[in-house]
Amino acid sequence: MPGIDPNFLCHKLSVCREAKPVAQQKRKMGEERKKAVEAEVSKLFEAGFIREIQYTTWLANVVMVKKANGKWRMCTDYTDLNKACPKDAYPLPNIDRLVDGAAGHKFLNFLDAYLGYNQIRMHPRDEDKTAFVTESSNYCYQVMPFGLKNAGATYQRLMNKIFTSQIGKNMEVYVDDMVVKSASLTSHVTDLAEVFHALRQH
Repeated sequence: MPGIDPNFLCHKLSVCREAKPVAQQKRKMGEERKKAVEAEVSKLFEAGFIREIQYTTWLANVVMVKKANGKWRMCTDYTDLNKACPKDAYPLPNIDRLVDGAAGHKFLNFLDAYLGYNQIRMHPRDEDKTAFVTESSNYCYQVMPFGLKNAGATYQRLMNKIFTSQIGKNMEVYVDDMVVKSASLTSHVTDLAEVFHALRQH
């Protein structure tokens, strides 16, 4: 998966200078969870989303959460890293803007980016800070993972850069929620083509 060109945008961590790196102690995990972690890590590694890492300063545990369908979701406990990072004050639009902006339009198309966060690369110097521990090894993310404090702001920044000429005109975006809006079927086809063209460029 090629993802977004890092020269266009990548996720950078701003860690406070006085913050001391925290390496969390590895937590115990049941066999079912261990197998789920192993399967998820294998998928992430094959996709090129993570890489093995030997020397870590920051190190987090993984947390397995069971979804409604019975499958496991792997999360990373970035509590310590997030505390060390100041909040990105990039303005996020109000969700009401997305709803209000779509009102009165006859044709609406809602879009959801496939693995949206994972399309954004981590800045190379910050990859090692995303390190997490498993039974077999330590890994770090090469792409922006869920759970980082300012990931939402980075994603919104990306959307605003890609769709700068469309937002407020024929589409509205709130982080990873997008709606293409049009008054007629003919214009809707044109608007969708314009949005997909912008996506293909990046």
